[in-house]
Amino acid sequence: MFGKRLAEVRTNKGLSQYELAERLGFSRAQIANYEQGTREPDFHTLIVFADFFEVSLDYLLGRTEIHEFNANGYQTYTRKELTEREEGFLEEALQVFRKYSSS
Repeated sequence: MFGKRLAEVRTNKGLSQYELAERLGFSRAQIANYEQGTREPDFHTLIVFADFFEVSLDYLLGRTEIHEFNANGYQTYTRKELTEREEGFLEEALQVFRKYSSS
């Protein structure tokens, strides 16, 4: 999914693979490999792309369809029901937060 999203945001910005590579200090081959899915970027590289295109990491990774930020710089979400897995994850995160914030 990342490769498709990278190609999408790049073309929406009117950039070729070569132009994007030049602006961000990558080779054109790296950009092509990311877009084709033959290479996966590291976390730092993901942040570079997200910052450059002004989209969230979740959008680049295909975890959300929302790619624009509101006027405050925050990504807006519509309410949706959480899955049991998501609820469990949030409950665990809340417990950890409470444990370490009270220390």
